[in-house]
Amino acid sequence: MNLLSIDISYNELQGPIPNSTAFRNATIEELQGNKDLCGDVRGLRPCSTLLPAKHGLHQGWKIFLTVFFPLLGALVLSVVLICILFSSKRVKRDSRDQENAMQNEEFLWISTFKGKKMYEEITAATKDFEASHLIGEGGHGSVYKAELSPGNIVAVKKIHSMYTGDIAHQKEFLCEIRALTEIRHRNIVKFFGFCVHSQHSFLVYEYLERGSLATILSNEAEAAVLDWSKRVNAIKGVAHALSYMHHDCFPPIVHRDISSKNVLLDEEYEAHVSDFGTAKLLKRYSSNWTQLAGTYGYIAPELAYTMKVTEKCDVYSFGVLALEVIQGKHPVDIISTFSGSYADMNIELDDMLDPRLQFPSLELQNKLIPIMDVAFLCLDVNPQSRPTMQIVSQLLSN
Repeated sequence: MNLLSIDISYNELQGPIPNSTAFRNATIEELQGNKDLCGDVRGLRPCSTLLPAKHGLHQGWKIFLTVFFPLLGALVLSVVLICILFSSKRVKRDSRDQENAMQNEEFLWISTFKGKKMYEEITAATKDFEASHLIGEGGHGSVYKAELSPGNIVAVKKIHSMYTGDIAHQKEFLCEIRALTEIRHRNIVKFFGFCVHSQHSFLVYEYLERGSLATILSNEAEAAVLDWSKRVNAIKGVAHALSYMHHDCFPPIVHRDISSKNVLLDEEYEAHVSDFGTAKLLKRYSSNWTQLAGTYGYIAPELAYTMKVTEKCDVYSFGVLALEVIQGKHPVDIISTFSGSYADMNIELDDMLDPRLQFPSLELQNKLIPIMDVAFLCLDVNPQSRPTMQIVSQLLSN
């Protein structure tokens, strides 16, 4: 038997009404007075709104958050991994490109300047290394004066032959060049950089106005201006520079070609050690070289029978240089008769002094005599018996 009519008014009922004929045909009066009925009857709200909607919305957010955050975490992790992968590949590619450049490219530049632009400025300033800009010649190259802009002058040493294509040797040399650009000392010429090009290879240095000690000492008028005080300061300056190179640089640097032509003077006659074209960064267990470098008359005697280069080679060269500055000429006669014992030589100060200068005052004699004593210690035939340049620098500072 089917229910034909209903009356559930005022019963505090709630929820959806049954889907039957009696309820579908019920009037709103028969359903009124209840809490929260819903259904397909005129006057009631549809059951798809409010509570079910709120419940559905709440469930939807729970599902969304449950899925979203794990996906977000996975996405972030993927991005990080991709960045690391690309970064690693870029580093490897850059390293590989550098090696390829050193082997194959016609242009390579290491400097404190801006690469190719500086190369073009230097070649323009020297008019492609025209003879009119030449200011000096050496065993390894020719030196040119280049004015890059008003007041901005550099010395450019054009290398005779440098780019061998041997990657192992070249990489070692380029490491040395990078280290030299970082050297900062008041008695060392500032080194700005090095360039290898298919047409020209050159080193770029600070330009110093008065030129080399060798040039000054060979000129009567200029040698007379270089008085005893200036000469003492020049010798001390070279000693301080070598002490810095040997004891304050890591790895230590041995110059290998200390001579009067490689000591330059500025406007105030301050000495600056120059020309690191043959410089060697000493590394433990790798001090043997394959060819002799240096200037005849300044080379340590042990290099005649061994290719082992140490800081003591520079110490010997300094001893020769110090005597040359005092005597005004290369001390070849004194060195050839030097037996290794300064005490046995009975050399008087008068015999050592440059005759082009007035005899020094007592105060200056007291500075010149210690320099002469130290110079002969540096000329000891036994490298191990020579003082270090640190000791020499300290002795001359007293």
